[in-house]
Amino acid sequence: MGIRSILAKPFAAFIAAETKRWSREPEVHQAKIMEHLVDQARHTAFGKDHSFDSIKDYDSFKKNIPVRDYEDLKPYIERVVAGEPDILWKGKPKYLAKTSGTTSGTKYIPITKDSVSSHFTNSRNAVLSYVHETGKSAFLDGNIIFLSGSPELDEKAGIKTGRLSGISNHEIPPIWRTNQKPSYVTNCIEDWEEKLEKIIDETLHANMTLISGIPPWAQMYFDHIQARTGKKIKDVFPNFSMFVYGGVNFEPYRAKLFETIGKKIDSIETYPASEGFIAYQDSQTEQGLLLLLNSGIFFEFIPTDEYFIDSPTRLSIEEVELGKNYALIINSNAGLWGYSIGDTIKFVSKNPYRIVVTGRIKHFISAFGEHVIGEEVEKAMKFTMEKFPGVELVEFTVAPQVTPTEGLPHHEWFIEFAKAPDNLSTFGAELDNHLRKLNVYYDDLIMGNILQTLKIIRLQKNGFIDYMKSQGKLGGQNKVPRLSNDRKIAGELVKFVIKDSTGAF
Repeated sequence: MGIRSILAKPFAAFIAAETKRWSREPEVHQAKIMEHLVDQARHTAFGKDHSFDSIKDYDSFKKNIPVRDYEDLKPYIERVVAGEPDILWKGKPKYLAKTSGTTSGTKYIPITKDSVSSHFTNSRNAVLSYVHETGKSAFLDGNIIFLSGSPELDEKAGIKTGRLSGISNHEIPPIWRTNQKPSYVTNCIEDWEEKLEKIIDETLHANMTLISGIPPWAQMYFDHIQARTGKKIKDVFPNFSMFVYGGVNFEPYRAKLFETIGKKIDSIETYPASEGFIAYQDSQTEQGLLLLLNSGIFFEFIPTDEYFIDSPTRLSIEEVELGKNYALIINSNAGLWGYSIGDTIKFVSKNPYRIVVTGRIKHFISAFGEHVIGEEVEKAMKFTMEKFPGVELVEFTVAPQVTPTEGLPHHEWFIEFAKAPDNLSTFGAELDNHLRKLNVYYDDLIMGNILQTLKIIRLQKNGFIDYMKSQGKLGGQNKVPRLSNDRKIAGELVKFVIKDSTGAF
């Protein structure tokens, strides 16, 4: 065993004990975080504008701080980007994380000296939780890769600016850099396809043991290796034993990824966002991700069925219920206040508080009042794939077809298969049946002849990659939305439909 794997075990035991300690009193820690955040920001422009001096408890906190999305907070963020200090948080942020917004163009999310450490610390703790639970640590001695964006940073008013994954690269302690792949020069390549080939050049003969990245881009990395070598990944990297991922639901990708690898390996799910590190998988045997209630973020939750009404209910951690969908709201030491990050979550445990991510609050289909959400389409696909074990999925997204050339309106599922079903009609009928079981409103619309059953539109090989390339979003941390209530994405995807595909089954 190497020095990393030896030292990891006692450190993992310490982290596990610390986690157990704070998770026993989550409400106490959240209350302290709320008080600390308000105290630290009371003299900022935001704190003065929102009378932080009068905030004494959660009720007054909610009264003074409204729920906002990026557009609502943008006037303050623009002052931060211009270099003004003490706007949302004391001083200036250490970084600005660039993300793509659907309505805002490029968004700039502040990352402060107080918040930045949590991005690496919690990634590390996710791995250490696994080490403590399983006793496995040998993978830490091999080479590690994080398929990420470029670590090259720009500057705005003296603040370093770049993608979160690139920023995170600068926060990795030296002890972890010695076994990290790829090289800095390769990581800085902007063109994803060129970068991928260079990454393979550097890793093909290395002792790769941990690979981290968004599943579709990890799959692309594996596919290119397999094309070069003609081998399964387990034969190229015999010691590869840990896959760390985040950003998307793993289930639609699991079967194909493990088939390409050639064996099942352990995995750890994380929930990082530019706005903060939210949660990570702390157990291989329990469902859900541990919500990080001691990490500089005060969380609030709005029932999703109230999100778009005036004055929705806002709940603190002790008020949530199991099995109910909530929009996630954060207040953080990065200077985000009442900030809706756009994700929806559901609690699967309250001892400790564990969550699953169920979708995006604005990613749904409700062209006819069905309000189908990401969790439902992903579950429908998961259940259908279980009935068709020979089918392999690459990617999919769903959009409404309100004005078909013939027949009733319907949902269109744009799907790229690695191995398509022998009978697309049977597969589609099974998929539709599961969605009807999961969403009673969709079922009612089918029964009432308002909608006809879904239609599958097959995409050609690399259809989604070609689409992402056409949008300038190939690789890194970019991902295809699982569903949308308009046809913007669908309108672009039709360019990559398999010729002679009728879309009917």
